[in-house]
Amino acid sequence: MAQRGFHSGSRGEDAVLLAVGLADAALSRVAPVVNQAWRFLRRADTADLAGDAGADLKARGRLVLDRYAAVPPAHLEILAQRARARRGDV
Repeated sequence: MAQRGFHSGSRGEDAVLLAVGLADAALSRVAPVVNQAWRFLRRADTADLAGDAGADLKARGRLVLDRYAAVPPAHLEILAQRARARRGDV
């Protein structure tokens, strides 16, 4: 295919060229990631790694739930405990 200098063609031609150029740029960035994923999936210990990753995600989930789902003690309950502690009724 003969190369042309940079000149503006029709809008349709420009749109096609831009789309093809964008697709090429995207694929050149995605190809190494896909290759790395295939290498990872071909590993012999993939099942072990997936199991470890699942356990890690569950542990993270537990930590998040403990951090945000725990109900703090009632304010009046804390005051009552402090008053009992001061009186010696522990």
